Amino acid sequence: MKKTQLGIFLGVIAGIIDVIPMVIMKLTWDANVSAFMFWIISGYLIATHDRFNGVKNGILISFLVLTPSAILIGWNDPLSLIPIIVMTLLLGSILGYLISKFGK
Repeated sequence: MKKTQLGIFLGVIAGIIDVIPMVIMKLTWDANVSAFMFWIISGYLIATHDRFNGVKNGILISFLVLTPSAILIGWNDPLSLIPIIVMTLLLGSILGYLISKFGK
């Protein structure tokens, strides 16, 4: 599997993992779709950029993509950023690692 295809595929999986607790908490569908698309885009960008090693690359790109949304989210409810930052750190590092390890 090509690296970009792997990035998108793993981004879809990360998006599903991220959205499951959001659905359980009954968040709005626009928030769910936004989080899902965030991970697909992050997976693609992680796969197409390899400036650092896999984990650092995944964390950096995930947080760069998150920044505009985090400003909007944190403006109204700063405490809601805590689980978002934790998930971004975990899923971003895992994506970076897996894409760098298995991407061709």
